[in-house]
Amino acid sequence: MQKLKNIIEDTDTPAGKVFDVVIQALIILSLVGFSIETLPNLPVEYRRMLRITEIVCVVIFTFEYIARIIVASNKRAFIFSFFGIVDALAILPFYLATSLDLRSLRSFRLLRLIRILKLARYNAAAKRFHRAFLIAKEEIALFLFASLIVLYLAAVGIYHFEYPAQPEAFSSVFHSLWWAVTTLTTVGYGDMYPITAGGKFFTFLILVIGLGIVSVPAGLVASALSKAREMEDKELEIQPGE
Repeated sequence: MQKLKNIIEDTDTPAGKVFDVVIQALIILSLVGFSIETLPNLPVEYRRMLRITEIVCVVIFTFEYIARIIVASNKRAFIFSFFGIVDALAILPFYLATSLDLRSLRSFRLLRLIRILKLARYNAAAKRFHRAFLIAKEEIALFLFASLIVLYLAAVGIYHFEYPAQPEAFSSVFHSLWWAVTTLTTVGYGDMYPITAGGKFFTFLILVIGLGIVSVPAGLVASALSKAREMEDKELEIQPGE
């Protein structure tokens, strides 16, 4: 059991390095195969070959997932961890025979390359982002909740202004939500737009609010990252004197 644990979790040993490189190569192969499958008019023999490749990859990923659970010190913690959930979601649809294809989630597993390649600086950056999220999580949560309220009110407002003039485009508040999303995010696809004077003025107000919705999260994250870096620098200053 300890030997298996060293192979799976220890990238410093030759066997551990080979195991991780093989798994990462299979992930890349699987992602490339998934992308090729989306090509139109792909010959049947190619699809058959890609299907066989996917089956082999899934079988290997399944054994790897089970092995990681077996060697995990805290099995429950691993199963409900980020990588544990990603690993499970990437293979479950294959066995459940559902139309939902989550193979693209395997791309997140490539983040393990940071640990495998010993990219310490990038690993420190990832920890900094995590710390920044913890610092600003209350503000971000409050902002997201307020944004949902504004989104709903925007949909209701444009519905009242535009429904009499464009009953097909703005036929309900639910249909108007799409306009609210594209306007608040300042994307503006142009597939739905106001033609009444009241609707145009209301759109102007929503666009002004949308500028704040786009910029506020960036400011929160930037401020939190600055605080996280300051905390990291203080910890580094304290360590030599310990």
